[in-house]
Amino acid sequence: MSTPEDLGPPAQEGGAPTPGAAVSGSGAADAAADPVAPTGAPGSAVAVPAVAVPAVAVPAVAVPAGREPADGALLPTGDDADGAVAAASSSSSPEATGVGRLAATVERLRSEIRAAQAAADGRALIELAKGVLIERLSCGPTVAAQQLAALADESGVSQLELAADIVNQAARDHVTEVATGFVRRATGEEPAAGDDDTADGASVGVRLRTAESGALAAAGDTQAVAESLFEHALTPLGAVAVAVWTAGADASLTLAGHAGFPADEAVRWRYVPPGVSTLARQALTERQAVRATSQSALGLPSIGWTLHSGGGRVAVPAGTGGRVHGILEICWPGPLEPQPPQIERQIEALAELCAHTLESRPGSALSPSADALATTPDLSELVDLAEGLYDPALVLTPFLGPDGRLADFRIHHVNSHFVDPAGRPRSAVNGALLLEAYPMAMGVSELFEKIERVYATGEPFRSRRMTLTALVDQVPLDAVADISVSRHGSSVLLIWRVEDEAARLANLLQHAQRLGRIGGFEENVATGQIVWNDQLYDLYGRAYTERPVPLEELASHAHPDDAVAIGRFLRSVLHHRRAASAAFRLQRSDGVTRHIRVIAEPVLDADQRLLAVRGAYQDISAQHWTEVALAATRDQLAQTEQQAAERNRMTLQLQHAIMPPTQAPLDSPGLQIAVRYRPAESESMVGGDWYDAVVLPSKQVLLCVGDVAGHGIEAATSMVVLRNAMRGLAVTGAGPGQLLSWLNVVAHYLTEPVTATAVCGLYDPEKGTLRWARAGHLPPVLIRGQKATTLRTVSGILLGAVSETSYEEEELQMAPGDTLLMYTDGLVERRDESVQDSLAQLLTNARIPTATLEQRLDGLLTHSKSDTDDDTCLIGVRVG
Repeated sequence: MSTPEDLGPPAQEGGAPTPGAAVSGSGAADAAADPVAPTGAPGSAVAVPAVAVPAVAVPAVAVPAGREPADGALLPTGDDADGAVAAASSSSSPEATGVGRLAATVERLRSEIRAAQAAADGRALIELAKGVLIERLSCGPTVAAQQLAALADESGVSQLELAADIVNQAARDHVTEVATGFVRRATGEEPAAGDDDTADGASVGVRLRTAESGALAAAGDTQAVAESLFEHALTPLGAVAVAVWTAGADASLTLAGHAGFPADEAVRWRYVPPGVSTLARQALTERQAVRATSQSALGLPSIGWTLHSGGGRVAVPAGTGGRVHGILEICWPGPLEPQPPQIERQIEALAELCAHTLESRPGSALSPSADALATTPDLSELVDLAEGLYDPALVLTPFLGPDGRLADFRIHHVNSHFVDPAGRPRSAVNGALLLEAYPMAMGVSELFEKIERVYATGEPFRSRRMTLTALVDQVPLDAVADISVSRHGSSVLLIWRVEDEAARLANLLQHAQRLGRIGGFEENVATGQIVWNDQLYDLYGRAYTERPVPLEELASHAHPDDAVAIGRFLRSVLHHRRAASAAFRLQRSDGVTRHIRVIAEPVLDADQRLLAVRGAYQDISAQHWTEVALAATRDQLAQTEQQAAERNRMTLQLQHAIMPPTQAPLDSPGLQIAVRYRPAESESMVGGDWYDAVVLPSKQVLLCVGDVAGHGIEAATSMVVLRNAMRGLAVTGAGPGQLLSWLNVVAHYLTEPVTATAVCGLYDPEKGTLRWARAGHLPPVLIRGQKATTLRTVSGILLGAVSETSYEEEELQMAPGDTLLMYTDGLVERRDESVQDSLAQLLTNARIPTATLEQRLDGLLTHSKSDTDDDTCLIGVRVG
């Protein structure tokens, strides 16, 4: 608030200061609080001269408290500076000369510059307080300065702290709330004089107001603002770096200012394109503060993320009036613990300071006032743009509440094509607030939230088939529309296109033709005019600018072999005047051949004269080739089925040749033998079941039943090998256990990999005994009198499982009238029953008395409940 006449004398020529311009270190704090030169009038500002030092010119300034030199030291100025340098040169060690001395000088000058900047921010805050006193006391600058000094002396605080209190009382803004709230939360009551917590609260106010003063002093220079915020407000909170991002109209982010990050890191992050996910982008998208405990846990890249990967981060939107101008991103060196509410409010206040700075940047649209309807050049251009649209459009301007926050949007302009869903005239909507005119915009469609988001972030919004609800006589009426919302400067353009029934059906028809690969046409016979839709041009492979092909020239674009079919089609439509269709091969100019079906009908007048022909072409290439593939598949399947049937017949004939369904009686006195073989119902299920009953040279009777795993010709072949091998081995006179051991070697080594089960018995007619063994097969059944039981299950694994094994033998003394049954699993096996239950059912059927052995075997086959459709072998032996 200084006037020209209040300024002190100008600097002496050559950079020498006026007397009293140099300030001692012990008085630095007072100098920062009361920058009044001794030679000037009391309370007046001082013009600070530059200090001449070797190779560098540095302004001579007052050093704030906490940054002063050692006790008793003076800042060198003029000749004193030269003497100080000479003294340092004479008293330094050899190592301190040359580059080392120059580096120490540069570092000292940097410290002085930083101190000067801090003091300048403090003086700016004091000047604000003087301005408040001038306005309140109606006095001049000199009296205001004296009054500020007197009040500071009486209260026992520095002029800087008193200036912060005066500005807080006068402003009552967000920064004031933060500082006052901090004091009240710290003390639990109104602050008392001399309270340490009160001093902490005052310190918060001083820091925030000092940062604000620096921001105001550097209006338009976001880099200086970032440095001021970092120096005065964020460093005391433990932060190590800060970045200020400005949001572009396309939702991109540009680094406008930073502090604490290396210069090369700032260069790498100078621009973040739209769509790149970062912490600042997340805050911009969500329009709220985003906090991350650590950068590594967040998983999103950001400026300096490799330098402070374990540090916490906070990104706060910097906006005013509902519009986000940028993002304030703060970095801590370690994991970020939950912050108390007062710290969070301090950060929000700093973001608000950044918002005002970003708002005043060149090219930035200023936020409107509480209800700004004044027409700006940008707004006029947007109105002209809306008038040039053929769809309904609204130009919206933000409407701010008393607290400066976005409350609604004012409908600034309604274009001439606007049709209100509720049927109201344009004049009833123009100038109204959006939520007053369309309260349902806050409903399910969330239209207001979408508009608010576009205004805040600048990212446009597009939606197809969005449901809009309007109130017509308090009755909600829904309409489907395509919505477009975009921000232009400080205004928003809302466009919608309501979809009527005719447009919806036309759109549906267009998609149906596209999906069905159908192209429509109409040909005027009298004028020769032909109309094709876009899909038909695509089917023909012709450009949209080329002439359509008349029906009379259709044959010239088709395969020569299809000329007859096309001629028949044209005669039916053009001469006989009835609907017809034809299929032909279209030969396109690009060499592609497509299979096409054309269908057309004549259009006749009242006198039955031909006016036009309309119809459609359909690309049936996929259907044609599918039919060709199906025909080839059917032929191949028929051939395969014929080969499989022939193979099964050969297998069945082979099996029947070796094992007929019945066998002639054997010549063995005192013994009746009957056999039955029932093949599988399906020829494809022909398996490897086999039986054998033969009288050996020793007059013993060999009885065998076996089952080879699997079905088909392979199983039948393996069955033949094992059956013949058993016959050949039996003439050696070995017992059944040894025979199965040898047969196991045959199955394991002398055939293709095969496994099988078998039961083998040798009956001695002279002794009436049966020696038997089994290889994983079901045990034989003995019928004695009215009882039927299974023989003891002797040990023995299936054939072919291992290379060498032995099989246990069992001897049974048979009496006259006893009947022995050997069988395969096809007689008893069921899918829904256990083997034990199936055997129990077999024993029940075996107890049924019969007159002959043949009848017993037939009865067992008849009453069998097996459902596996497997072949079955059954041998019955009766003594006596």
